[in-house]
Amino acid sequence: MAQLVIEGGRSLAGDVAVAGSKNSALPIIVAAALADEGVTVLENVPRYTDILDLCQILRDMGAEVEWEGETRLHIDARVLTTHQARYDLARKLRGSTYLVGLLLARMGKADVAFPGGCQIGSRPVNFHIQGFQALGATMWLEHGSIQGTIDGRLKGTRIYIERASFGTTLNLMIAGSLADGTTILENAAMEPEIVDVANFLNGMGARVRGAGTNLIRIEGVDRLKGTRHEIIPDRLEAGTYLIAGAITGGVVTVANVIPEHLRTVLLKLSQAGAQIDEDMDWIRIIGRPRLHAVDIETLPHPGFPTDLHPQMVALLSVTEGVAVVQETVFENRFGYTHDLVRLGADINVDRETAIIRGVDRLTGAPVQAQDIRGGAALVLAALKAEGTTVVDGVEYIDRGYHGMEQKLASLGAAIERRA
Repeated sequence: MAQLVIEGGRSLAGDVAVAGSKNSALPIIVAAALADEGVTVLENVPRYTDILDLCQILRDMGAEVEWEGETRLHIDARVLTTHQARYDLARKLRGSTYLVGLLLARMGKADVAFPGGCQIGSRPVNFHIQGFQALGATMWLEHGSIQGTIDGRLKGTRIYIERASFGTTLNLMIAGSLADGTTILENAAMEPEIVDVANFLNGMGARVRGAGTNLIRIEGVDRLKGTRHEIIPDRLEAGTYLIAGAITGGVVTVANVIPEHLRTVLLKLSQAGAQIDEDMDWIRIIGRPRLHAVDIETLPHPGFPTDLHPQMVALLSVTEGVAVVQETVFENRFGYTHDLVRLGADINVDRETAIIRGVDRLTGAPVQAQDIRGGAALVLAALKAEGTTVVDGVEYIDRGYHGMEQKLASLGAAIERRA
């Protein structure tokens, strides 16, 4: 397994461009297979391992999926030959749940392995299943798979989405686009990626209105066709590199970003004492030798994103003062803090609340990534720590960051990947 070896203590400086959003690209690639006419061309597609696995799943289902250059993807799904997703790949990624909506809408039945992904809480699929049942599907779990069938077409209806589930909102948008009648999603998720997927579906000929609000209306159409679309920038990757600049007391400019997508994060960094400059497509952070503590509560968008909470905890571990971080989106998300403590952090966790007392310094040690964002937090802490840190479990980090070590090295970090 690969490792990242990091010699800490260097301030980062320079410019870094972020990739397209993984959380947009996964559902958009799936939704592209709704089209039984024409070819879809996607721009700014990130080459994360989850994306590559999803592309292979679609190929195994009969679609033609080809890369042109590094970030352009062609998808021709006019012919799908099976309603079964390749089990060994589908079970590895959380985004495989979107295949259920696709297959029910396009093929009339679905057989998709129960999803995997990072272990950061139960993240149950029951919200998805209940939504498909409301649309008229018969659903069941069998042999480690989510299975379903419909009689004719899915039927539009009104659905209340519990906990404003991000994945459920996307899945029902995908399925509802080819349903008979109108589907209304109440308490829908409002993240920027929801808007991006809705814009893509509308480009295919769908009729989705209200994305970005908590009430989305989808008027089902008979068929969809291929289109061209550019994936929005990855706000989570952008936030990670901004926090990297802050934790090292550096000056980092993040390009290919939409500042409005990070408004709550920028507010917290500013409150901690960092200077923030921005324009339409870039954000610069100017750190200080030591920032001061701020409290954080994760919430669905437009609140503070749960996927940037671990990176902020890494930063707060070396700020001045005491911070409280409350996680309200996922349970059991603080597992990564054990390794931050190994580096010298002072963190006490009680259920879904962490109390972080800032320390003067961290010191390098061997640590283990267990999920994407927790792994990123360990990398950021290692950039600050004195001495050498070896981060194992890099395969988790690769699921959400492409070429992280090269990008950090371009900013002046002493980091290398070892097999």
